[in-house]
Amino acid sequence: MAFKCMENINNFLAAATEVGVPSQEQFQTVDLWERQNLNSVVICLQSLGRKGSAYGLPSIGPKEASKNVRNFSEEQLKASEGIINLQYGSNKGATQSGINFGNTRHM
Repeated sequence: MAFKCMENINNFLAAATEVGVPSQEQFQTVDLWERQNLNSVVICLQSLGRKGSAYGLPSIGPKEASKNVRNFSEEQLKASEGIINLQYGSNKGATQSGINFGNTRHM
């Protein structure tokens, strides 16, 4: 009977692939059969639940992200070159002087 059960799990995974569940969100048959990695099984079920809205069924879990392509003109891209934000190393004059926390380091 174990062979039949594992075959049913493989059939489920094949159907999930046909519906559109990505391979990185699917689990291995052994994960469910031997209860090794049940977290990956839950991830697969959640991903399958998100695909329900494409077939007229209620979607379970968070909505799947859609593509949001943005096209910027050359003028907009050149305008961003003059902006220096905090990721470029500026800390707007902030220093750590005067911070005394705990005991001093004795060498």
